[in-house]
Amino acid sequence: MRGGALEVLLVRAEGLKHAHFSGSSGHYVIIQCGNRSVKSKISSEIDERVWWNEKFKFVLPQLEFKEMPKLTVRLMKRVKFLKDCSIGETIVYLGEILAEGCEKGFIEIKPAAYNIVLENGTYEGEMKLGIRYIPNVELKEQTYNSTRNIHQEEKQSICRVMLSIALKRIPWSKFFFFRKYNAPEESRKKK
Repeated sequence: MRGGALEVLLVRAEGLKHAHFSGSSGHYVIIQCGNRSVKSKISSEIDERVWWNEKFKFVLPQLEFKEMPKLTVRLMKRVKFLKDCSIGETIVYLGEILAEGCEKGFIEIKPAAYNIVLENGTYEGEMKLGIRYIPNVELKEQTYNSTRNIHQEEKQSICRVMLSIALKRIPWSKFFFFRKYNAPEESRKKK
C-alpha cells in the first residue's frame, strides 16, 4: 500500500509575553494531523523563547492526506498543581503544499515563522515550523502506527506528584554536608 510522509520540524516559539504563570514548569506542543495527535517534549523558556528542535513524522495513506485540509499545532503551558492550559494555536493549511509535493515528487518548506492565535482571536508571538512532504512512500504496518498518541502516555499517580514536590523543598545540603560546629578550645576558656 502506498501513501505519503509528512514531516514536521518544530523549532521554537517566541514572543510569549502573556504566558508567564507562577508555578509553571514548561511548554509543550500538541500537533494534530488528520485523526492523529502527537505531543512534543516539555521545554522551558529561555529569554522569551522556547526551544524544541524536534521532528515528527506522519505516514498516512494517500486518501487520508487528500482529505486532510490543515495541520493544527497547539501550544500548551504545563502548570504545577493545575490542569495544563492552552496558550494558542497555529494552523498550517496543507492543500497547496500537498498538491505541489505530489506534482514535483517532493516538497520541503524551510522553517518559517507562523503567528500564534490566542484563545481570544488576537495574535501574540510566533512559532517556527518546517514542513517536508514526500508522496508515494511504501507503507509498512509499523511505520503506519509509528506516531505516539498523546492518549497513550503513562499517567502519574498522586503519590509520585506529591513526592516530587516534597523532594524539591528539602534542604539537601544539610543532609550531605552536616557537621557539628565546635568552637575552638581557646574561645570556650575565655568565656
